[in-house]
Amino acid sequence: MNLLGLHILLTYRCLYECAHCFVWGSPRQSGTLTLEQIEEILRQARDAEVEWIYFEGGEPFLYYAVLAKGVCLAAEMGFSVGVVSNAYWANSVADAIETLQPFADCLDDFAVSSDPYHCGDRSAERAQNALMAAKWLGIPSGVISIAQPGCRPRSGEGELMYRGRAVHLAAQADLHPWEQFTECPYEDLREPGRVHVDPFGRLHICQGLVIGNLFERALSQICAEYDPETHPICCLLLAGGPAALVRGLGLPHASAYADACHLCYEARSWLRSRFPALLGPDQMYGVTIEDIEGSRPIASLSR
Repeated sequence: MNLLGLHILLTYRCLYECAHCFVWGSPRQSGTLTLEQIEEILRQARDAEVEWIYFEGGEPFLYYAVLAKGVCLAAEMGFSVGVVSNAYWANSVADAIETLQPFADCLDDFAVSSDPYHCGDRSAERAQNALMAAKWLGIPSGVISIAQPGCRPRSGEGELMYRGRAVHLAAQADLHPWEQFTECPYEDLREPGRVHVDPFGRLHICQGLVIGNLFERALSQICAEYDPETHPICCLLLAGGPAALVRGLGLPHASAYADACHLCYEARSWLRSRFPALLGPDQMYGVTIEDIEGSRPIASLSR
């Protein structure tokens, strides 16, 4: 695998619980990288000859000091660096300038999520404040906007993918026979070019589909040893998409789904107990820390 880009999920935590979020970002989520862990990830990325780094979440600005240090360190190490944010902090242009000032000489891209999923008009105002501040500081910037369920993307919008929390939006979309989803339309599972690393070190070739843990094996080693034909999930997806995953492993299924992501995510959710190291973590499948603690025996909670 020739890896060019690494997306660092700094945290699963977010102020919002947007209906389309495929990492289930939430105030109730757990999992955040420490600065020491970020430094280790960047060292491994350099050794693996990665060219660009993106800091994402959740909402990475919730851990501002760690984010700022991580971004500057990545830039000093020679990476092209980007950050994705919902700009909750941009209550005015002046506020946004103060927030972004430390990033001015480090960022090659600053992307703001802004669409009706993000608190409506107030989100759009904050996004514009952040974009104006980025322009004033000379930081290249842009908007990430996702189409509404059942709607064709308009100019500048991305297509809604029905995975993660977005599976709950599938009822608003046109459904299609499950047999027609014979390929993965969004991810190159053979030569992905970029992957995501989460706060637990898991390397996601697609959110919730894991190919290794760089806190257990070096990133360069994972890339060198990755063989999609022997990965029990990827091999089936490559052979015939989510439909092949359902057929090959004899999974229960409905008659129709919104898109390939919808079928794939539902199938993987069924498989988690069979492949716990490959399909996780809990956060990617909507299990929050409250759910985990609520399922523990009372005695264990009182320790």
